[in-house]
Amino acid sequence: MSDDSSNTTGSARPAGPALSRRMLLSAGAGLAGAAAILGTAAPAMASTEPDAQQAAANGRPGGARTALQRADATWQAFATYLLAPDGTDLAMPNYPRQPGDNPYAYEWPHSQVHVGALDLAGAQPGHASWARLNAMSTGQEHYWEPTSTTGLPGYASYVPAPLGGGGDLFYDDNEWVGLEKVQLHLMTGDRAALQRAEQIFALVRSGWDTDASHPSPGGVFWTQASYGDSRNTCSNAPAALIAARLYEITRNSDYLAWAQRIYDWTYNTLFDSTDSMYSDNISNAGTVTTMKWTYNQGMPIAAAVALYRLTNDPSYLRKSVQVAEASYDYYITQGQIANQPLYFNSIYFKSLLYLESVTGERKYFQAMADYGDHIWTAYRDAATGLFAKDTPGVAQAIEQGAAVQIYSALAWDPRRWELLY
Repeated sequence: MSDDSSNTTGSARPAGPALSRRMLLSAGAGLAGAAAILGTAAPAMASTEPDAQQAAANGRPGGARTALQRADATWQAFATYLLAPDGTDLAMPNYPRQPGDNPYAYEWPHSQVHVGALDLAGAQPGHASWARLNAMSTGQEHYWEPTSTTGLPGYASYVPAPLGGGGDLFYDDNEWVGLEKVQLHLMTGDRAALQRAEQIFALVRSGWDTDASHPSPGGVFWTQASYGDSRNTCSNAPAALIAARLYEITRNSDYLAWAQRIYDWTYNTLFDSTDSMYSDNISNAGTVTTMKWTYNQGMPIAAAVALYRLTNDPSYLRKSVQVAEASYDYYITQGQIANQPLYFNSIYFKSLLYLESVTGERKYFQAMADYGDHIWTAYRDAATGLFAKDTPGVAQAIEQGAAVQIYSALAWDPRRWELLY
């Protein structure tokens, strides 16, 4: 994804046709049977009707039920207005359609709708929810390319032929799907999801910078595109988290080594000690772009939490809390969250819930709940049920995916936050 929140890659990513299956709202494949994960049974799915005890645990009486209703309503609005009617299980980019729109959304927006479907299934188990997820997973595979510039397969930035013209591979685009697959495996024991996550990490590892002449050599590049010479927080912190999660599942020590290697490079290169937050990227010329996006704080927070859980090294937890507190002050206390896209904020807030799965606090959950209340009234069109923040009057598929993620996560039982990527 691009550093420009209005252009998903910063490059011209090709287009294609649109998504169908409005029957996403109907029955479909059920939840895979719970499987043993790390020697224990997979956690039970959250109740569709959160009880008083769960709502109280969430810190907002009735809040879980309201959040779930909002998540479901947002999904239905997406399916009504932004699900392509051609049976491809792909999303359309905008509603209303804008001049120059491709038939389908780029991979990055699709991935965020895909993750939204997974989070909603975790909050609202049942045939309809899993049918939605299965459909978005089917659509996701239209972006799959059997090879790339490093010789490994991955998801292209736009659907290849016959639906579209394809596009360059972006490592962060692939990482969001990798995290979705890891979360799906942790929730259900799905072996195919684990295998895909491992394939994606192999691709990401092939994007590691091996040129010792570069300033701060190392790090995963942002993209395989010819113009891509930056190594970004958004292409490294999620990679560290995937590797940590894969070690958690497989106990393959190579994954832990990579998780620590990528996390350390990101911290040493892009952590800004002046404000205790992460900058966006470093170019091969050594120029650091210091823009502070919310998702670039969320992913290092989550990666450090994962490493703390795996190693019991308190330095990881200290670093996670340091960034969480600094970013909370900047985005929440100072009100800068309003200047960030919905789809960066969804990633940020879910990472904070992952941190609170360890600390047991609810401060960040409450901030997320307040944000959910705010965007419901500030950016949602009551007539369509769609959210439009980036461009008033134009609802993007990616914004709907982000809103579904926010409300779904707010409806999750806190005891299961450790499954959120």
